[in-house]
Amino acid sequence: MDLVVVLGLLGIFGAVVTAVAVAYDWMLEQQRTRTTLHRLDLTTDRIVDVRAQQLSASTLRRVIAPTIRRLGRLARRLTPLDIYERLDQELVYAGNPPAWDAERVLAFKLFLPLMGVAGAGLYGLLLQPPLVFAIVGAFLFGAVGYYVPEWILRSRSKERQHRIQLALPDSLDLMSITVEAGLAFDAALARVARNVQGPLGQELFRVVQEMQLGKSRADALRSFADRSTVDDLRSFVLSMVQADLFGIPIAQVLKVQSEEMRLRRRQRAEEQAQKLPVKIVFPVVLCIFPSIFVVLLGPAMIQIYDALLR
Repeated sequence: MDLVVVLGLLGIFGAVVTAVAVAYDWMLEQQRTRTTLHRLDLTTDRIVDVRAQQLSASTLRRVIAPTIRRLGRLARRLTPLDIYERLDQELVYAGNPPAWDAERVLAFKLFLPLMGVAGAGLYGLLLQPPLVFAIVGAFLFGAVGYYVPEWILRSRSKERQHRIQLALPDSLDLMSITVEAGLAFDAALARVARNVQGPLGQELFRVVQEMQLGKSRADALRSFADRSTVDDLRSFVLSMVQADLFGIPIAQVLKVQSEEMRLRRRQRAEEQAQKLPVKIVFPVVLCIFPSIFVVLLGPAMIQIYDALLR
């Protein structure tokens, strides 16, 4: 049980060190703020009651959000650059959800394992389970706390990319119809962005805005492809860039791309249907067969047991 006590103390020590680091960062920020205000030498009638403004905000904005932000800065210093860039790219695939950034995800990846290990250590101190259970529990709680934030982020990004993939063929059909009706590609793209709902409409609207701000069509479409992991979308962007470069009619390219994407969507559906017999084996073997065996063999086993006792 000494190891359980050590694990608990280590978890509590890690949480205390993290809290001290966040408090020290907060004190430095407050000192810098006071120094800046002193240098400004504001007059009395222009001084704003900062304390009243801060107290009027909610507890989430005054305490929890700044703590998470400072913990994220600390986690960024301790995290390799490639992990930070990977999380940042995953946030782009997820559509940059509000109040989400790489530092906040890193903060939760640092904070939750410490809390998990501290909770497992406290459980070992109070209930004194077997040593093996305490060690395994501390490891599991720490591992789950480390991977849960990234798992949530990846699930959101996969769901968003899947919605883009499903909506892309219909959007290309609408774009092809508008181009054949006489609209230019930029105008057709803007109309589709207004009519299509969901993440694909948001991304198309961003492409339109980038082109209106002076970005070339090819660069805006390449940026659109970089913000997605959908292979069909990358193929569409490559075809449009090549059509713009070589002067191929846009309507013909859009029609061909739409037909190919509908064919791929049908093939993916058939592939999922063919995987269904293999996937259904596990629930049948683990859930249905035991119940059938109990119903069919249960009475026979009872009779055999009674016969052997006689």
